[in-house]
Amino acid sequence: MWSWDETLYAGSAAYYLRGRFPYPQELADALRAELALDGTGRLLDVGCGPGPLTLLLAPLFEQAVGVDADAAMLEAARLEAKRRRVANAEFVELRAEELPAGLGRFRLVSFAQSFHWMDRRLVAGRVKMMLEPHGRWLHVWATTTHGVDDHESLPAPAPPHDRIGDLVRSYLGPVRRAGQGTLPEGTPAHEEEIMVGAGYSGPTRLVIPGRVVERTEDEVVASVFSRSSGAPHLFGERLGQFDAELRALLRETAPDGRFSERTRDIELVLWSV
Repeated sequence: MWSWDETLYAGSAAYYLRGRFPYPQELADALRAELALDGTGRLLDVGCGPGPLTLLLAPLFEQAVGVDADAAMLEAARLEAKRRRVANAEFVELRAEELPAGLGRFRLVSFAQSFHWMDRRLVAGRVKMMLEPHGRWLHVWATTTHGVDDHESLPAPAPPHDRIGDLVRSYLGPVRRAGQGTLPEGTPAHEEEIMVGAGYSGPTRLVIPGRVVERTEDEVVASVFSRSSGAPHLFGERLGQFDAELRALLRETAPDGRFSERTRDIELVLWSV
């Protein structure tokens, strides 16, 4: 049975922002319109990583707080906030299970590709106590490491994700790795049951259409190392060898190092208390 440990994304922070698709401005615009966000109230982003969602949404609130258990991810978030000149965001090292941790009340609490790593029933109950009256819980359902299989009309070749997956498995074995454990059946599902059981109502769903993005060889490599299943520490002394084989594979597809792909739609799922 898998349980969380601090090596889940060990070494991935340096690759995350470069290797993952950024959340589009349309996501923030859709939330602003749906929730009438006006620069007041507070945002809590749980499992924020290096802050891609926290920093996108921060201008919609008086204050944004990102929490994560990975210190390296939080340092990357602070550096990115400084680079973007986002002054109203702060980042706190803690596990979601430690909430409320004296952080106060929030207008919106968000989870972007993070809730499945947590004790979901426990976290759902604790977050409910942290939401203001009429506050909302947000799930961001997105795949930011790779796009859809539809490669029609792309300006450059799509990365060969199936072959990349085969290469990873040739190094790490057939069962998905995650920290010191494995996920033979993937991450847990049925989150709607968790939310209803915790007393939330809804949901309201908003869809942000996918878009075509261009990627470099370095960005595709970074996307592999940004994943829990491809975190650099998993390769040990063979990391350099894997990197060389991965790049050779990519150059077979695109000798000039230019790729493109169509991102998946993003679904925003909002729950009320």
